[in-house]
Amino acid sequence: MAEEKYKIVVFGAFGAGKSTLIQTLDPQAKHIEAECAGGSTTVALDYGRVQIGEKRVYLYGTPGQERFEFAREIIGTGMDGAILLVDATSPVDEFIDHLYCSIGAEKIPFVILLNKCDTVGAQPDAVKAHFNGVETKAVSAKDRRGARDALEGFIGTLRPHTGNKPSA
Repeated sequence: MAEEKYKIVVFGAFGAGKSTLIQTLDPQAKHIEAECAGGSTTVALDYGRVQIGEKRVYLYGTPGQERFEFAREIIGTGMDGAILLVDATSPVDEFIDHLYCSIGAEKIPFVILLNKCDTVGAQPDAVKAHFNGVETKAVSAKDRRGARDALEGFIGTLRPHTGNKPSA
């Protein structure tokens, strides 16, 4: 059987943990960032690869600022699935709702992963309630096993894509 390939794009707000999640899943992941107020931020994308059985998963992390909408559109082209990573310590705001609606408009499978649920002030139940009816899982972007389990579970729900695939 030929190896199946999947392009998964990780969306989320600034500081949600997108880069951390991808680097946890693939310690060799590539990251393009710049310094900004509050630390550093992704300005182009994160890129990592994970092998799950016979499935090669290409992970692309998007910038989390509104001004990078054009980059999210480019990176999202041809995706087989999406992850919306939400910081459970912050209320769901207009930007997260925009990402949620944009992903839904693409008519591709997606999952919402709640990060930082173990942090003081986290309100994962409020976030789950906001996205009532959508598959939502609590993860820690720093926990390799939990992150991999969540990715593996999501990939298991996808059907192989027949279009162009990312190359190694």
